[in-house]
Amino acid sequence: MRRFPGLSLANPVDLLALGFGSGLAPKAPGTFGTLAAVPLVYLMLWLDVTSYSVITAVCAVLGIYICRSAADKMGVHDHPAIVWDEFVGLMFTMWALPANLGLLVLGFLVFRIFDILKPWPISWLDKRLRGGSGIMLDDVLAGIASNIVLQLILATQIGSDWLTAA
Repeated sequence: MRRFPGLSLANPVDLLALGFGSGLAPKAPGTFGTLAAVPLVYLMLWLDVTSYSVITAVCAVLGIYICRSAADKMGVHDHPAIVWDEFVGLMFTMWALPANLGLLVLGFLVFRIFDILKPWPISWLDKRLRGGSGIMLDDVLAGIASNIVLQLILATQIGSDWLTAA
């Protein structure tokens, strides 16, 4: 890849780190990376919560290696093109929620808000952790915060008509 010597979409680790190429978007690669995660997460929503949890945990743990590997090749910690963390963040966002496109769209928006604004403690983690763990954990925390917001919305039945319809 001309923009990033040492990275190749033919390499499975690089392919995942770059979100199947979505991280190469010239503007807003994090948003494009999250958007690329939507079909995968939507399919995962149809799994039982145990299977969903195992896949999410495996993706998060492997993500530490995937993101560190790409960052090392690029020579930049948390380069914007590295978007596997956005994939995993959206997985955490939608954990234990019903398979619903409206809810997934809302989850996408809430996650992007948390990921972009990085309120405390997300910003604290983002500034202090380095390497693959640092790249992954701020998005995991943004996903957890987003999930809490969505769970509260469902629990209080705000917008219940369009959030609970399949």
